Amino acid sequence: LYILFYLSVIKINYMSHLILVRHGQSEWNQQKRFTGWVDIDLTDNGKLEACKAGEYIKKENLNIDYFFSSIQLRAINTLKLIQDTLRDKKEPIRAWQLNERHYGALTGLNKDEMKAKLGEDKINQFRRSWDLKPDPLNKNNPYHPINIDIYKKIPLEKIPDTESLKDTYERVIEYYNLEIRNKLLDDKNILISAHGNSIRALCKFLFQLDNNKISSLEIPTGNPLLIKLNSIQEVTECRYLDASRGGDLLVF
Repeated sequence: LYILFYLSVIKINYMSHLILVRHGQSEWNQQKRFTGWVDIDLTDNGKLEACKAGEYIKKENLNIDYFFSSIQLRAINTLKLIQDTLRDKKEPIRAWQLNERHYGALTGLNKDEMKAKLGEDKINQFRRSWDLKPDPLNKNNPYHPINIDIYKKIPLEKIPDTESLKDTYERVIEYYNLEIRNKLLDDKNILISAHGNSIRALCKFLFQLDNNKISSLEIPTGNPLLIKLNSIQEVTECRYLDASRGGDLLVF
């Protein structure tokens, strides 16, 4: 009985680690354009951010059991640079469900120009509100996902014309519960390279943030967020590895 009690205590105290990394600066981040599902690569600065993220993760001396990313180039290449830094050649798992939010008719437009045209309050509503969607993107637009090769294998009914943060949350968390949560329950360490809004969705779920809090949450590029979870998936610790430029998430 003592042995069983001892083993149960070990299990309760065991921690799995989840590391969330927003991709490094992309070319359209630099140009202040709404990117969404358009497949844009990293800038030189974004590549440097990814390498620095790898160095911070390396200092934690964690064995990463699984690597996940979206199927978008900026997240894929961020993860490649992190894995190169870690000298870890595990095959990553890529999932379109971890993609950035689709910005509909705003896709490709300059944020500052659209603020001048529509007003800052309206653009902030589109960017940060929970369930407001921009107008749908015309299917003839070259930036529509049906016209981008990397999305050819996704069922057409799954490809959005526009999304709210709520829509993004639903697909991200459905995937998390199906493919990631059980691995964390099995005491595995996981790193996810994704995007501002897909990581915001994960944070809303993990930290039980209300709709007002999630609307104001900012996720910095290339700064790993380390989350420790106990055996019943309660967050016991959370911190940005580069403390000098953390986001506004409450860490503990």
